[in-house]
Amino acid sequence: MAHAADTPTSHTRESATEGVEQALKMIEGRWKLVILFHLFGGQSMRFSELERSIPEVSQKMLIQQLRQMESDGIVRRKVYPEVPPRVVYSLTDWGQALCPALDALLSWAAARPE
Repeated sequence: MAHAADTPTSHTRESATEGVEQALKMIEGRWKLVILFHLFGGQSMRFSELERSIPEVSQKMLIQQLRQMESDGIVRRKVYPEVPPRVVYSLTDWGQALCPALDALLSWAAARPE
């Protein structure tokens, strides 16, 4: 599947607005950015490790946010055939490609005039 980075596209104001809104919807949610920052840099984490790393999130909410990110193609879920099953989460290449965009957004926010 080709991604936007593979093929340059010219946007109209409307299509650019729609595209950015769709992208922001994929990362909106109380815990999605926290999860992303735990998984950046090639990190793979078991569900229990993520749960311990983010103690404020409920198990139900963590599962829900991970499932949404998986269905959006940002997170990869790998189940190892063990007893009990070991489930490991990591970012897809496309999910990892979010890092520079979020770094740029962080730099932009830090440069806010006072």
